[in-house]
Amino acid sequence: MLQVKSLKAGYDNVPVVFGVDFEVGQGEIVAIVGSNGAGKTTIVRAVSGLIRPMEGTVEFVGRPVQGMRAHEITSLGVAHVPEGRRVFAKMSVEDNLLLGAHTVREQSAVAQTLQEVYEVFPVLHSRRDQKAETLSGGEQQMLAVGRGLMPTMVDRVLQVLREIRDRGVTVLMVEQKVEKALAMADRAYVLQTGRIAMSGIGRELLENPEIKRAYLGL
Repeated sequence: MLQVKSLKAGYDNVPVVFGVDFEVGQGEIVAIVGSNGAGKTTIVRAVSGLIRPMEGTVEFVGRPVQGMRAHEITSLGVAHVPEGRRVFAKMSVEDNLLLGAHTVREQSAVAQTLQEVYEVFPVLHSRRDQKAETLSGGEQQMLAVGRGLMPTMVDRVLQVLREIRDRGVTVLMVEQKVEKALAMADRAYVLQTGRIAMSGIGRELLENPEIKRAYLGL
């Protein structure tokens, strides 16, 4: 579904990621893990069009997207939920969610997806008229995830992400908390200083002595 080949990306002509290859199949949870500064966020920003790759290709459902703008990639069904909450504090919960559907023209589909997000996160429904700034930190993160789901028109984040996966949605997750991510992911890639150091099934990587030593302190 998503294929990234020989990706080189960075900022101000200074590369942070060097020749990265990975793929995410339909309905998988795939994690990219690594320490702070390894290049995880840069990869996601390149995939979602927030920065333009210096080299390499990004294909989504067989279509090259590396030259497209972020809103164009979003319209294809790619939702980027950034680290941190980044909600619109003075707007209501529901208005924050509806902003996530700005690329969807069919209003009945927007209404249906909004209802599905509320089913996944009932607390957002009960607080839909409150300003986002009045939510707790965890609730704001739910709001950010829910808003990210809106443009993808999906049916339905450790248990919620699995539920989303089980409903056929593909998830690419970047995470600094290696143990948590590997336990959750179907497959994972370990990123070190901008390069893929190893890859494999998430739970098998958890048992890898190098992973235990470098990331788990075992």
